[in-house]
Amino acid sequence: MRKIIIAIDGWSSCGKSTMARQLASKLNYIFIDSGAMYRAITLFFNRNGIDLDKTDDVKKALTQINLEFVFNDENGNTEICLNHENVETLIRNFDVASKVSEVASNSLVREFAVAQQQKIGVSKGIVMDGRDIGTTVFPNAELKIFVTADIKTRVLRRHKELILKNPEITMDEVQQNLEARDYMDSNRDISPLRQAADAKLLDNTNLTPTEQLEMVLGWATAKING
Repeated sequence: MRKIIIAIDGWSSCGKSTMARQLASKLNYIFIDSGAMYRAITLFFNRNGIDLDKTDDVKKALTQINLEFVFNDENGNTEICLNHENVETLIRNFDVASKVSEVASNSLVREFAVAQQQKIGVSKGIVMDGRDIGTTVFPNAELKIFVTADIKTRVLRRHKELILKNPEITMDEVQQNLEARDYMDSNRDISPLRQAADAKLLDNTNLTPTEQLEMVLGWATAKING
């Protein structure tokens, strides 16, 4: 059975990573969360006070970053390590979420991350999700999926996730953050978020996780066997 690359793009808080992880598990593929890579870079920048306007500082910082994905035997998930530290939980906090789009818009950061992502995909057999996977990272991916959902649904999902760590966060704060990220992701000069011409559109506003997984698994199986 041949292996393919499955590229999943879409808006924040559409459940891309959860769906991509489930799909990879069903196919025995490797799941790569490209967003986690940008979040880990953002965490490093936050910790070290890196000014994005200082090109030399950004260049130097990127040479000090080592990103790798490790398999967690306890939960069965692939998790990201920053300089050999598992930061899977740390990169999900609001401080990182509020700055990741700005960091990801930096041309040097994107060049750094895209090069690593493309290297991972050489052997195929991967499911990767992000913002520009089907348009920039793997424009020749055999299956491209663009995920969307209405803003109210996305805010509810994100608030439910964040309130466990920050009980005082409000729905308005979450919506403002999502709308700001949407604007930055879709209006940046380099690799803006957009649906690839040959991507399948998946609106999961009214889909259960099971229904969504069955749909994308059908698309993937057809491509693998086609």
